[in-house]
Amino acid sequence: MDPNTFPTKGNLILAKNSLALSRQGFDLMDKKRNILIRELMGLIEQAKDIQSQIDTTFRAAYAALQRANMEMGITNVRSISHTIPIENTIRIKTRSIMGTEIPLVEAKPGAAVPTYAFYSTRQSLDEARLAFEKVKELTLHLSAVENSAYRLASNIKKTQKRANALKNITIPHYEQLTKDITNALEEKEREEFTRLKVIKRQKNNKKKAG
Repeated sequence: MDPNTFPTKGNLILAKNSLALSRQGFDLMDKKRNILIRELMGLIEQAKDIQSQIDTTFRAAYAALQRANMEMGITNVRSISHTIPIENTIRIKTRSIMGTEIPLVEAKPGAAVPTYAFYSTRQSLDEARLAFEKVKELTLHLSAVENSAYRLASNIKKTQKRANALKNITIPHYEQLTKDITNALEEKEREEFTRLKVIKRQKNNKKKAG
């Protein structure tokens, strides 16, 4: 038997303190969960908006690329594409939301000056290059938002699990323990009061008999 469940005033104080801390912990978990849910809903809306922009921009980029292929020839366009430098400026940082590490993806914008000569190309190639550059930027942003949403959802699940444990297990346990110890102490006081009354009555009877 757990000695902390013995019906003593010290254990009653401990049980009440534990109950208060458990209720406080539940309130904090509940507030944290609500904040995380609001953040998650915002990220989901962001992801939808970014995905819509990607779809629109990609269609425009692909249409411009098709025009460039027809105007310049696929072989020339492919050759020029090999002059585009490999992306190596991506950096990932993090920020914290209620203890959840959220990634921030950063990349330097593409070069403003093309890597090919204007006189030997067409405007459609410029339009395709700029559109695909925009698709790349949007895709980086979307990857960060989706990763953040995944991490928040995971934290929300953990927070909900802890809140449920406090609400359904820990708090009821200490409520019952507080009630049981209180009842036991009250019963003990009644027994002690009755015992003292009996002793007092016996003393009075002896005095009268004497």
